[in-house]
Amino acid sequence: MTTTPVPPPGCPAHGSGQPIPLHTADYAADPHAYHQYMRQHGPASPVELAPGVEATLVTDYNAALDLLQNSIDFRKDSRRWRALAEGRISPDSPVLPLLAYRPNCMFTDGAAHLRLRQAITESFARVSGHRLSLIVERAARFLISRFSARGSADLLNDYAKQLPLFVFNELFGCPAGIGDRVMFGISGMFDGINAEQANQVLVQAVNELVALKRAQPGDDVTTWLMQHPAQLSDEEMIQQLVLLLGAGAEPLRGLIGNTFHRVLTVERYARSGLLEEALDDTLWRNPPMANYAPHYPAVDTDVAGHKVSAGELVLVSFAAANAALADQAGNSHAHLAWSAGPHACPSKEPARLITLAAIEHLLNELPDVELAVPEESLAWRPGPFNRALAHLPVRFGAVKPRAAVQPQQPEAPQQPTVLQPSAPSTSQSKTGRSGWSAFLTWLKG
Repeated sequence: MTTTPVPPPGCPAHGSGQPIPLHTADYAADPHAYHQYMRQHGPASPVELAPGVEATLVTDYNAALDLLQNSIDFRKDSRRWRALAEGRISPDSPVLPLLAYRPNCMFTDGAAHLRLRQAITESFARVSGHRLSLIVERAARFLISRFSARGSADLLNDYAKQLPLFVFNELFGCPAGIGDRVMFGISGMFDGINAEQANQVLVQAVNELVALKRAQPGDDVTTWLMQHPAQLSDEEMIQQLVLLLGAGAEPLRGLIGNTFHRVLTVERYARSGLLEEALDDTLWRNPPMANYAPHYPAVDTDVAGHKVSAGELVLVSFAAANAALADQAGNSHAHLAWSAGPHACPSKEPARLITLAAIEHLLNELPDVELAVPEESLAWRPGPFNRALAHLPVRFGAVKPRAAVQPQQPEAPQQPTVLQPSAPSTSQSKTGRSGWSAFLTWLKG
């Protein structure tokens, strides 16, 4: 007997002519029900990302893979976005900072994309796994030391949200005042609260970082990008760093949190030590960037038979595409959580290392950690792009905070990065302190 799929609560009936809203609390509570409903009606669906911002969302795995690998018919340059060019998107839309054009490798095509992507991949390749592991360990110990004596914590806001930003601040050589504002800007852009102000704070902070590294080169990714044969301009440098911070920190926040959630709530992972399996299962079933990869058809075309017009915004639902194959594929790496094609994530291995190390360090320090509330009471952050918990409250046996892990000399011929705290700037005092200055002080003992 064939069962007619029922729309999830709050979901407009498919075919009614109304796009399905992805920015509501109903969608955040159960996106999988929405995705299943959409997939049963076809490979792509009309959706609303924010009030007045419509797009086509690809939910079928094969259709998504075809689109991601097709750089001829589908382009990344968002200056092709017809609705934005025609003034139909409000300039203060909360999703605009993540969709509007920037001269970075996310929003470029062809030779321009290749030039910028090579600068990023070759600069990041200079960071050894050993050095990255030490940076994660220092950040993990500092953050754990701030709540370990309490016997309780919110692993999202006390740990998973902050750790990636600490790691990237150190990798990019951010001094205290700049690093605090970077953390404020990234958080605000993805939380959708005063997103435009957060974007401005982030760009200004990165602008200062670029100027600093032009004058005082260091042993960090920012300096290596500047020294790359691609010879990036200051504007290109700023936009590459904004991309790397945003595309690195926010998905890692979600990936660490979602993997922790899997470890704490799925019996086979709880205290089993199967962290890599838990991570892969999370990437299949609960990827932190659920819907993204904005593309724009170069001409009127179709997605597996679904008609799309030139300049229309088309997104890929990594979560929906993965879900169709998750049970058959097990823990293989064929999921689309890292995207695919020429714009696939260039840093998935460092991301895996950071995530696994962050979880391992916390479980080693707090081996009896457990969820402090019923799983069904956990809330997920609303938003059309991310899949991330709002909070992850846990409890554990209180332990005395451990001392700082002192920075070690990296492998020759590199020189150690010098990170000196600086006085708070005017902008910093307005946006609040996020802990980076405290971390640098803690490192000094």
